[in-house]
Amino acid sequence: MATESAEAGGSPPSEQRHRRWKSSWRRLSHTSRSLRLRVVVMTVVLSTLVMMLLGVFLQWQIRDGLLANKETSAIAEVENAMITARSQLVGAETNPTKLRTQLARLVQDIGNPARAADSSTQGSTAGVFDPVVTPLRPGAAAVSAVGPIDDVPLSLRDDVGAGNLAKQYTTVLRKNAAGGLTRVPALVVGAPVVVQGSSDAFGIYLIFPLTTEENTLAVVQQTLLLGGAALALALGLIAFLVATAVLRPIRRASAVAAKLAGGDLTERMPVRGAAELTSMADSFNGMAEAIRIQIRQLEEFGTLQRRFTSDVSHELRTPLTTVRMAADTLHAERDEFPPHLARASELMVDELDRFESLLSDLLEVSRYDAGMAELQLDTVDVRTCVMDCVVAAGPVAATTGVRIITDLPDEEVVAQVDPTRLERIVRNLLNNAVDHAEGGPVEVELAADDDALAIAVTDHGVGLKPGEAGLVFNRFWRADPSRQRRTGGTGLGLAISLEDARLHGGWLQAWGNPGQGARFRLTVPRQQGFVLTASPLPLRPVGEDDDSVDTDSGSTFHRILTDDGMRAGSAMGSPLAGPGSQGGAI
Repeated sequence: MATESAEAGGSPPSEQRHRRWKSSWRRLSHTSRSLRLRVVVMTVVLSTLVMMLLGVFLQWQIRDGLLANKETSAIAEVENAMITARSQLVGAETNPTKLRTQLARLVQDIGNPARAADSSTQGSTAGVFDPVVTPLRPGAAAVSAVGPIDDVPLSLRDDVGAGNLAKQYTTVLRKNAAGGLTRVPALVVGAPVVVQGSSDAFGIYLIFPLTTEENTLAVVQQTLLLGGAALALALGLIAFLVATAVLRPIRRASAVAAKLAGGDLTERMPVRGAAELTSMADSFNGMAEAIRIQIRQLEEFGTLQRRFTSDVSHELRTPLTTVRMAADTLHAERDEFPPHLARASELMVDELDRFESLLSDLLEVSRYDAGMAELQLDTVDVRTCVMDCVVAAGPVAATTGVRIITDLPDEEVVAQVDPTRLERIVRNLLNNAVDHAEGGPVEVELAADDDALAIAVTDHGVGLKPGEAGLVFNRFWRADPSRQRRTGGTGLGLAISLEDARLHGGWLQAWGNPGQGARFRLTVPRQQGFVLTASPLPLRPVGEDDDSVDTDSGSTFHRILTDDGMRAGSAMGSPLAGPGSQGGAI
C-alpha cells in the first residue's frame, strides 16, 4: 500500500522537520498549560514588577536626598565664602589689574580652607568645588572675573546681580581619567557680596561637580538591580517549591483517576497529610466507591438484559415455528374461507414475517452484546452486492414512487468483506432512504481508492432535525413515531448496521439537513486490518456548505453531521455501540 511503501522508504526531510516541529509545539503547549509553571511565572513577573516600581521609587528618594544634602552644604559653603569675601574686599582696588590680583587671592583663600577667615565648616560636607568671583559694579567687564566664569549660567548671573542668593543645575566640562574633556552634571550656587563702607559689590559662585553623587546613584542602581534579580529568583524558587507541594496531592488524585478510568475500580487515594488534603482524599475515595458500585450495578443490569434478550429470542423460536406452520396452512386454504377470514390469515402471515425478522435482529443484537459476532470474509466485487440490494428494494420503491439512481464505477471494486453483513448494511440504508424520501429520488454511490471503498445513500426527503443525527443509530428510534414504515423495518436496522461497519473496521456516518434530505456513508477497508484515515466519498452532498455547529456548545445549528474520527454521544449510550463507534452528532 501507499502508506506502507512510504514508511519503508523513509519520510522526506521536509516531512520529518514538520513532524519534529509539531512534536515540539505539542510539548510546548502542554508545558504552557502547567499550573506549576503558571504559578512560578506569575510570581516572578509580579515580584519583578513590584521590585522595579520599588527600585524606581527608592532611586528617586535617594537622588532627591543626595541633592538636598548637596544644596544645603553648598549654601553653607557660599555663606562661608561671603564672610571671607567681606573681610578681604574692604577697600577694594579700583585699578583693574590690582583688583584682579586681589580677587585671585580671594579665590585662592575660598578654595583653600586653611587660609580662609573662617574655615570651621568650609569643604566639610559639600565636597570639591571651583570658586568664581566677579565684580558687580556698573561697567565691570566679565574679563575681571576670576575662575571659570563660563561655567556659570547667564540666568544665574542675572539672579545674583539682582541681589539674590540663587542655585542652578547645569553641566560643565571637566577632565576625565583618560585626560580628555567630558561633560559632568554640576550644581552652581551664587550670592552677592556688598563691601561695607563702599558701593562695591561682587558675585561669588561656587561650582560643585556632582560626580560623586552620580557614582553613588550608579552604585545604588546596580545594587537594586542585582538584589532585585536575586530576590526574584529566590521568590521563583520558593513559588516552585510551594506549587510542587500543593500540586502533589492533585497529581496523586489525577493518577488515581487515570487508573479508575482504565478499569481499576479498587484504586484509592491515600488519606494523609493536612486536614484539607485528607478531606479531599476522603471525598475522592467516596466518589470512587460510589462510581464502582454504580458501574457494578450497571454491568449486572446489562448482563441480565443481554441474557434476557438472548433467552427470550431463543425461547420464542419454537412457538414461532409452530405458529408459522399453522399460519401457512391457513394461508394456503384462504380461498375456501369467507372474505374476512381470508384477509385475517393474510394479515397474520404478514405480521409473522415481520415478527420473524424482528426475532432475527434480536438474536443478532444478542450476539453483538455477547461479543460473539464474527466476520465471514470473502473477496467479492462490491458492485454486485450493491446492485442486489438495489434490485431487492426496487418493488417497495416503485410502490411509493421513489426512483433509485445508482452511480457505480465501470471497473470492478474488489474487497475482502463479509458479503452478508455488507448487503445487510446497504439494504438497511436503502430501506431507510425509501421510507423518508417523500417520493423523491434516492441516490446510491460507490467509489474506491487503493485502500478503502465507500457507499453513500442519499435521499431528498424530510432530512434530519437538529439533534437527530445523534439518535439515528439507537435501537428502535424513530424520527416521527406516528410515521408508518413502508419497508416493514424492525427499528434495529441502523443499530445493527453500525455494528456491522465497526466489525469490518469501518465507519458508518450520517449527515442531514431539515427539509433537504439525509445522507449515510459507509466506509470500509478493502483489506482487513487496514486502519482508515479517509473516505473516497464526501460525507456531505456536493454543493452543500459546512455550516454545522458543535452540539456541545449549546448553539443553534442548521446541519447535523457525524464527522470522521468523532464518536457519537448516542452511540456511546447505545448497548450496541462500543468505544470506536462512528455515527451520530458531533
